[in-house]
Amino acid sequence: MNTMAARITDLDALAQLDSEVIGDTSRRDFIEKAISHENCIIVKEDNEIAGFLVCDRNFFDCAFIALIIVSKSKRRMGYASDLLNYMADHSPTQKIFSSANQSNHSMHQVFESNGFVKSGVVENLDDGDPEIIYYRLKKGSNLK
Repeated sequence: MNTMAARITDLDALAQLDSEVIGDTSRRDFIEKAISHENCIIVKEDNEIAGFLVCDRNFFDCAFIALIIVSKSKRRMGYASDLLNYMADHSPTQKIFSSANQSNHSMHQVFESNGFVKSGVVENLDDGDPEIIYYRLKKGSNLK
């Protein structure tokens, strides 16, 4: 696995991967903006993008992982963990947050196995499916 910042030349592949997962290309502009702001990380194997992560600092000026996408054929192979570990090493802030719907059990397992702990709940985003907030510190952080 090779994990790195995405480049604009990766946009078509990322939009295609995202489309395979969600069924449309509605987030293409969002992904392009993330790349241009250096807020998109990719993981490759054999020079093929297996997944990507988008983060920003819009959550109380802390890093917030807004999106983790892994190819359906590459799931449960450590790609999401590799992206999260890269983020833990390279986060622009000491605190890192993310979230997953309560019903997304596989993401809860990924977060918890990568050092994230539950930090709160947001109701009413999706009817009947609260958003669980997760938190961890950047590796090497002196915060407690």
